[in-house]
This record gives sequence, structure tokens and C-alpha cells, in this order.
Amino acid sequence: MTDDPQAPGEFGFIARHFAPLAGPEGLGLGDDAALFRPSAGMETVISADMMVEAVHFFPDDPPDLIARKLLRCNLSDLAAMGAVPRGYLLAIAKPDRLHDAWFSEFARGLATDQATFGLTLFGGDTTRSTGPLVLSLTILGDVPAGAALRRSGARPGDSVWASGTIGDAALGLLARQGKLPDPDGMLRDRYLLPHPRMGLGLAVRDIAHAAMDISDGLVQDAGHLARASNVRITIDADCVPSSAAARAAGGDWLETRLTGGDDYELLLTCPADRTDALLAAASASGTALTRIGAVEPGQGVVVLDQAGRGISFARPGWQHF
Repeated sequence: MTDDPQAPGEFGFIARHFAPLAGPEGLGLGDDAALFRPSAGMETVISADMMVEAVHFFPDDPPDLIARKLLRCNLSDLAAMGAVPRGYLLAIAKPDRLHDAWFSEFARGLATDQATFGLTLFGGDTTRSTGPLVLSLTILGDVPAGAALRRSGARPGDSVWASGTIGDAALGLLARQGKLPDPDGMLRDRYLLPHPRMGLGLAVRDIAHAAMDISDGLVQDAGHLARASNVRITIDADCVPSSAAARAAGGDWLETRLTGGDDYELLLTCPADRTDALLAAASASGTALTRIGAVEPGQGVVVLDQAGRGISFARPGWQHF
């Protein structure tokens, strides 16, 4: 690979936009692969996410925010396991209609969040697309051996907790489509740019029994956790935390809030005798945490209304196929 930013074709494209983002593991993006050495006593945590134009983002969304959302979606997976980010691999299928100015903004967004979250680019791949822009990011982090939070650790008697507020991004998508008022743009901002709960994941790693990030909708993701732990999770709908903007939208949007996805908050379970420790850890991390339900013997997820009646939904969450 050439390091000449003015070179034509793929290698000049990489040199212009992505070589400046590479850390030492990436070897200047000039070799066939990166060299990564895990820290002593640590396990490597790896996750990957893909975003496709017109499926996961609008073609006219700001390029820097598309980049930051791509990175932050992956960071949220690390947060759910209590891992510290180290670096990432990026693959791009690039349509001819997107030119250098677009990717300059895209790379600027990556640089912003690399500085915010303390990681660098290790490498990746680029190719031409005759269809939409396709972006794939694989992230690497580390966690002390045996200490990673898992979906499979929930136990009957645990309480269930959610960070932040739920449903803003799903409502933000509707606002982005002009289907919902959003006077101050708060909902749209939550849709465009998630806030991975890195500090919370680290703070509760030795307290919570189980965790996962909420990406495909609270109800569906709670179902994933319940299935992995072989338990039933009961959620009190009135306890699910909502923002002022979501409350202003009205109760008719409850199903959208609980099943719409793109929250990138954390769903946790915690034993009763560690509640004070959990809340102290959340406070120290600067993250709001709300008790939304309980773990019981059984299977699946039950969502209850204020009168204790079960609520049914047309679908539990986002379906990728």
C-alpha cells in the first residue's frame, strides 16, 4: 500500500481518510493484517455490527454522525460486557456517487469518538458497491479473565434495571420521518447519536448478575436475556424510564418505545442484597438507573400495565430479516 494521499484509487483513499486514524497495532495500514497483543490477565472481547444505507441510516444523514453511530453501536456491546475498548476494524463497500468530501466528514466523526473513547483503527477493507453504502465495524476490547458480564447470569429473585431513558431513538426515527413533533430536536438527536454506557458497564461489572445492551427493543432484548438465563423477566411498563420528550408524545407511543430499538442503553439484573452497591456504582458513573421489573422462575418476558395486566405487542422488537 502507498502512503501517498494523492495516489489514485483505493490506496490513496485509505491514505487520505483512514491512515491518520490508525494506532500502532494497525502498522500504518500498510500490512496484510494488524498486530494486537492482549494485556496480561485479560480476555479479548470482540463484536461486530453492520449498517446499510436506507436501512440503518438515511442517505442524507450527516456523514460524521453516521460514523459515530457505527462506532458507538459497537462500543455499547463492549459496555454490556464491562469491557474497555482497544481498537476496531472497518470495512466499507463504497458507491461511486460518494466522493472525498463525504468521507472526509465520515473520518472526522471517527476521529472525534476515537479521542472520546480511547481507541484507534487497527485496519479493515474497502471495496466498490454498485448498490447502497455498506459499513461494517468489528471492535476489540478487553476485560479481566472471567469477569465479563454475560446474558446468562440472571437468577430468580434478581431485580431488573435499565439505564437512561427508553424509546427516544425509536420516536426520533418517527420525528426524522416527519411523523411526530420534536420541537427541540432531542428525539432526533437520540436517533442519530447513541450514548454507549461505558462507565456504567465498568462500574457494575462485579455487581450485576447479567447484562446486555438494548439495541433491538427493550421487550425483545429482555427476551434474549431471559432465554440465555432460562428465566422469566417481568417488566412493569409504568416503571420503564422515559424522557420529557417521550412523555410529551403521549401514551399512544408506548409500544413504539418498548419495541422500537436503537436505545443503546444497558439492561441489567442484580441480586437484592447488592441494590445499594448497584445504585452507588451507577451514580459514580454519572448514569441514571431505574428498576423496571424482576426475574422469576419460568421463561420469556411479561410486560404488565398499571393494573397488573399483561400487555401484548404486534412484535417484540426490530427484526433484521
